[in-house]
Amino acid sequence: MKEKPVRSLSGLPFLLAVLALLAVAAWLFFSGVERGNVNPLLIVGGLLLGLAALFSLTGLYTVQPNQAAVLSLFGKYVGTVKDNGLRWNNPFFSKKKVSQRVRNFESGKLKVNELDGSPIEIAAVIVWQVVDASEAVYNVDDYESFVHIQSESALRAMATSYPYDQHEEGQLSLRSHAAEISQHLKDELAERLADAGVQVLDARISHLAYAPEIAQAMLQRQQANAVIAARTRIVAGAVGMVEMALSELQKNNVVQLDEERKAQMVGNLLTVLCSDRGTQPIVNAGSLY
Repeated sequence: MKEKPVRSLSGLPFLLAVLALLAVAAWLFFSGVERGNVNPLLIVGGLLLGLAALFSLTGLYTVQPNQAAVLSLFGKYVGTVKDNGLRWNNPFFSKKKVSQRVRNFESGKLKVNELDGSPIEIAAVIVWQVVDASEAVYNVDDYESFVHIQSESALRAMATSYPYDQHEEGQLSLRSHAAEISQHLKDELAERLADAGVQVLDARISHLAYAPEIAQAMLQRQQANAVIAARTRIVAGAVGMVEMALSELQKNNVVQLDEERKAQMVGNLLTVLCSDRGTQPIVNAGSLY
């Protein structure tokens, strides 16, 4: 079902016309009973005209900005009115008003297993808007409840597709690639909510953490990975500095070292460069050997 615009009449001129008809109906009625001379035709005409005018008032309704009125006649969809203000349509039309304002909500904290199987807690903020009022009314029973339930389902499906942390170069993860994860979640929601006439404007993770039962162990693993990465970089830099030092000594003929002394020098330099604490050198004041 697709939205079909339908024409509506301005309600204010119609309201004035109805008030005039009610005045005429009252004049006919009182004229029929004036001075004790009962005129059944005038009385019946006044009553029928008054009832018709009052019944036609049921066709009046208001449409606020960013709101749509879905009209139906005995269960059959007639069309959608988006003109703002006081409007009038056939009194037999039933009217269902749907807000098309931008809305947002935060999902509850869901406990799911990420790609590597570790339990995590995740929540998201969803920004959405009804763009097709007829689909929102007739394709689903309760479109607001539908949006909330499908959002949680999409969030669960997305969370199981990525690891919490990046373990390989170029790998997408929940913690390190916020923009890509948000786009995936938005696309997942758009596919699920399209039939309900709902457009997803934004979807972002608002809470992400390991589950409490493994949080401490995962923190230790993260710290270990950070230490290993730092040590790897320190060792790589130290090896480069040692190579440069040996190369400069040989190029400038500062001192000639045999293989044993080179190995000793390399060990000393690596100890100095890779140590966590400042080293305390022992100065040899005697001969070189």
